[in-house]
Amino acid sequence: MHDFTFEQLTPDLILDAIESLNIYPSSGLLALNSYENRVYQFTDDDRKRYVVKFYRPERWTDEQILEEHAFAIDAMHGEVPVVAPLEIAGKTLHHFNGYRFTLFPSVGGRQFELDNLDHLEIFGRYLGRLHSIAKQQAFVHRPILDTDNFLYKSQQTIIDSQLVPNHLHTAFFTILKLVVEKAAAKYRVDNPIRLHGDCHAGNLLWSGDQLMLVDLDDCRSGPAVQDLWMMLNGDRAEQVVQLDTLLNGYEEFASFNSRELMLIEPLRAMRMVHYMAWLALRWQDAAFKRNFSWFADDKYWEQQILALKEQLAALDEPSLSLIP
Repeated sequence: MHDFTFEQLTPDLILDAIESLNIYPSSGLLALNSYENRVYQFTDDDRKRYVVKFYRPERWTDEQILEEHAFAIDAMHGEVPVVAPLEIAGKTLHHFNGYRFTLFPSVGGRQFELDNLDHLEIFGRYLGRLHSIAKQQAFVHRPILDTDNFLYKSQQTIIDSQLVPNHLHTAFFTILKLVVEKAAAKYRVDNPIRLHGDCHAGNLLWSGDQLMLVDLDDCRSGPAVQDLWMMLNGDRAEQVVQLDTLLNGYEEFASFNSRELMLIEPLRAMRMVHYMAWLALRWQDAAFKRNFSWFADDKYWEQQILALKEQLAALDEPSLSLIP
């Protein structure tokens, strides 16, 4: 199956797939915000609310998806409030007409507030609990957060895409190469653990009074700080306070190696480069051209040149330090 197409995933096929599990939708399918996979919310004839996720073909193997599911279920059993896949007929991963899909309970809620220190401390506790579980065993099939994929291969993907305007080639690829080389030189991980992998405010929500962690689709192995740094925002002084608050909660359940703070800027650089490569790689998907139309504009690449220059400078700055 071609990596970019969901064209054959029609509403009828989706309904047939769900009904193959003896679950019968009584509502329409509400498409949720997901570009990598296709995700829909529905209600069944018993008024139970579900989310069904159809995985992008060829992105993950069955073994990798099942490791994601097992990690989520381990976390749930360890009292981490994650939205874990439902086991139906003894399975969490199902196959139908060449597509793979999973059902989850539907959890609604309000947005996580990054500037709320009480929220950050609560999140820190749950993340510490998640990492204490994560350290108990290693992924076998899921990938590691490494410079080869997130920097060098991503750099080559951008080059191969031929999407960078010709008149910006020299400026863009010169600064990109400098950022890739400096970030790679500074990224050294001693003790990788299982991670959520994409832990930002968009993957946290309040369901009533309960904070929920969602979407482990990008879980992989890497440094613990990967699940912390995207929660930091504002100027350096604000970030130090936020980090201290997070770790107050985190270290109730797991120890944190403060040497990993020097990885924050390399990780930020890796995310920047990988994001550009991800968009380039998925550009033939109609959903991407529709939702990321600015990616083909000169202005976007001009902005990336400036952002990469700022990131190159950030890589030379002293890392954040903890409050004594």
